[in-house]
Amino acid sequence: MMRTRPLKVALLGCGVVGSEVARIMTTHAADLAARIGAPVELAGVAVRRPGKVRDGIDPGLVTTDATALVKRGDIDVVVEVIGGIEPARTLITTAFEHGASVVSANKALLAQDGADLHAAAEANNKDLYYEAAVAGAIPLIRPLRESLAGDKVNRVLGIVNGTTNFILDKMDSTGAGYQEALDEATALGYAEADPTADVEGFDAAAKAAILAGIAFHTRVRLDDVYREGMTEVTAADFASAREMGCTIKLLAICERAADGASVTARVHPAMIPLTHPLASVRGAYNAVFVESDASGQLMFYGPGAGGAPTASAVLGDLVAVCRNRLNGATGPGESSYAALPVSGMGEVVTRYHISLDVADKPGVLAQVATVFAEHGVSIDTVRQQGKDGEASLVVVTHRASDAALGGTVEALRKLDTVRGVASIMRVEGE
Repeated sequence: MMRTRPLKVALLGCGVVGSEVARIMTTHAADLAARIGAPVELAGVAVRRPGKVRDGIDPGLVTTDATALVKRGDIDVVVEVIGGIEPARTLITTAFEHGASVVSANKALLAQDGADLHAAAEANNKDLYYEAAVAGAIPLIRPLRESLAGDKVNRVLGIVNGTTNFILDKMDSTGAGYQEALDEATALGYAEADPTADVEGFDAAAKAAILAGIAFHTRVRLDDVYREGMTEVTAADFASAREMGCTIKLLAICERAADGASVTARVHPAMIPLTHPLASVRGAYNAVFVESDASGQLMFYGPGAGGAPTASAVLGDLVAVCRNRLNGATGPGESSYAALPVSGMGEVVTRYHISLDVADKPGVLAQVATVFAEHGVSIDTVRQQGKDGEASLVVVTHRASDAALGGTVEALRKLDTVRGVASIMRVEGE
């Protein structure tokens, strides 16, 4: 039997995502009520610019006083889609203290202060859901947190930023340079006017922190995530990747160490074999590859950003939280019992593709090979091309630690026959 008294929802933010949340709540009101067991009512919308026309939203619901809205006491669920650290953090904790559960899409805040927010939710016996914080419409957090709760996840490897994937895909498919591809992404609305958060990997790093924490039952903060942007990737890198049967993606990689005693989380460009499922992810789409003991390999794919896709994830959380509210229960909170140490990038082991500019004369290859051997880095393949006294030497290693590779490169730079290190790229997905 359906309850007639509606559950009241406060919406913080009414931009691209917030306006879609409000629209879906209105147009799908009957379906949402049937799925929840009670109607949901938009009780207030906090915005910065109250004079802006917002189609489908009663102007009487609009307020600039977000604090007063979350303190009302009759609000059942607060949906936070304003982003950033403050005032979002204070508003969320205030909502818990005044009796509301929270649905958030705020990846930056959750990556930085997720533990404190979970503690505040638990202290007030309220829900904190955030499916929309990672990979837009793709169901990912709930499968990791609930569906795979009985399994042991060993690795999460994914494309979690649509802007960078669009740019790299365009560079690969058309031969465009980085700036040309970025300009097209901006013109099409895939890239912000200031794309730094995307192209320098900050956005993906926040998502990696969230995914690693859930997958490994360990608190992983944004500061724990190694981050490298993709602005230095060139057409020459793509040419080298093609020669190896690879393409290049900006990847978020969360791994459990082979001995199970630690975890790592990192974001950086990497070559990935064309045979790997992630290699075929095109345009602005996202995909995440999960490897676990019992389930084996799972792939989650779909639109990772945009108003409607992200709002879909928000509404999914809203339905779950409202159901919990009706049943007087809460869903799963933070699981950090494993408390595994988070290792630095130096301990990460993977393959490397190194391109060197060298003198085109006898003995160079032997010198370079000796340096690799002295640092314990095994060479898989070498390719050399020379012309007019100069040459390029491409070395692909077997698996080696980042620390060992760093020492190798430092030693290579000291050789008189090495003119420079043109590029270094990790090779993943094998």
